[in-house]
Amino acid sequence: MQERLVRSVTARVAVAATVLVLTFGTLAHARAPEGDFADLAERLLPAVVNISTTQTVQNRGITPEGMPQFPPGSPFEDFFKEFFERQQRGEGNRPPRQVSSLGSGFIVDARGYVVTNNHVIADADQVRVILHDNTELEAKIIGRDPEVDLAVLKVEPKEHKLTAVNWGDSEKIRVGNWTLAIGNPFGLGGTVTAGIISARGRDINAGRYDDFIQTDASINKGNSGGPLFDKDGNVIGINTAIFSQSGGSIGIGFAVPANLARPVVQQLIEFGRTKRGWLGVQIQSVTDEMVEALGLKQARGALVAKVVPGGPAHKAGIDSGDVVVSFDGKTIASTNALTRSVAETPVGKTVNVDIVRKGKKQTVKATLGELEAAMASAKQENSQKADASRPKPGRNETELADLGVRIAPLTKELRQKHDIKDDVKGVVVTDVENDGPAAKRDVRVGDVIIEMAQSEIRSTDDAIEMLKALKDAKRKVALLQIQRAGEPRFVPIPLKS
Repeated sequence: MQERLVRSVTARVAVAATVLVLTFGTLAHARAPEGDFADLAERLLPAVVNISTTQTVQNRGITPEGMPQFPPGSPFEDFFKEFFERQQRGEGNRPPRQVSSLGSGFIVDARGYVVTNNHVIADADQVRVILHDNTELEAKIIGRDPEVDLAVLKVEPKEHKLTAVNWGDSEKIRVGNWTLAIGNPFGLGGTVTAGIISARGRDINAGRYDDFIQTDASINKGNSGGPLFDKDGNVIGINTAIFSQSGGSIGIGFAVPANLARPVVQQLIEFGRTKRGWLGVQIQSVTDEMVEALGLKQARGALVAKVVPGGPAHKAGIDSGDVVVSFDGKTIASTNALTRSVAETPVGKTVNVDIVRKGKKQTVKATLGELEAAMASAKQENSQKADASRPKPGRNETELADLGVRIAPLTKELRQKHDIKDDVKGVVVTDVENDGPAAKRDVRVGDVIIEMAQSEIRSTDDAIEMLKALKDAKRKVALLQIQRAGEPRFVPIPLKS
């Protein structure tokens, strides 16, 4: 999991370098007057926590697909084939291993709610929160939002009195304002650094809601999820990434602004998921070449390329070719501005949308829907279409819907078709559902299931009975042993809920 906590994003700057997620040098370019932050740091430190996670990682070994391609008859072909097969044999029997990672977070509610980055706890099997006094508490993941890289955890304080911090207004900050970053760099624990706001509204291509605060306060790996404070001790951002050639701080850090994070955190606490506003349009940028044709004075706004039938925009009378220049009283200068403004607006709210149509400005009213519900509906519709076009199970095929596969007995024809040796016992995978649980774990047509939950599978009935037993026992994962190209491997597959 440690590797996942150091990831690159593209920065729109002239110098080529790497933007790293701060999940684990100490260079501060701005200095505050001596003692200026001492009282503030003392007050805020108890609200900042360390996040410790563990994850079970399966050893997959090296697959034949990764072998270099050589001309037929090349002496390297046999050499590399033997090397890859030896690697597979060695890796296939190695047990899963535990990987630990560290990050930061902060308490937003004395009842035990903690905010951090999603990438800090993504795929974690266990999450622990370490308080400023080194008290360790088990944490439960309340909700996650990969779109803006945020997550909310819950701990049970018991006899511990937790210190919570307040949100600030990130819209009011100005370039040049003092900032204070507190976090867990390199696992060292509560570390305080100071700097200034270097820029606002940074788009580093991390996602469609990019609106980062840039600061030169020293933040490093391990600071991910930690707070960025203003001089009054209010949280104005969540430290998320740095721009660096070395992996250490060079004074260019990025934080998710509080005004974007706060509603997401509130929704995660209340619903366990986000509920973003949805307008129901596909948009694109307005270029200089389009200005005259669209009847605009300058290349600003969001051009509507498509309107979703039956969506809020369609009901409001917005058409393809309209340019949105204002939304709910906010000027829209770009597609990102509209995307963020719509997402931040409560579901069900009716707003004024100013559009330019064939050079004439007009205002329409739109009542927003819910983005997540619309996406789920579209996904279900696409899935139904895919299912409708999927061939019906053959005479000897059995559907294991909870795994997203079809299986069949190992007949002579199937052995020949998939080059399966006569001494191999089990059932063969004949179809894999697109984007299903098995597909996500790289199970393929032609794989032979020889074990499930460490019990031999010799027939389709064995597989059905074992899957039923796992569900009755409320197991979340089915551990399969499959054989591919003569090599066995274990594959954990989450069961459909």
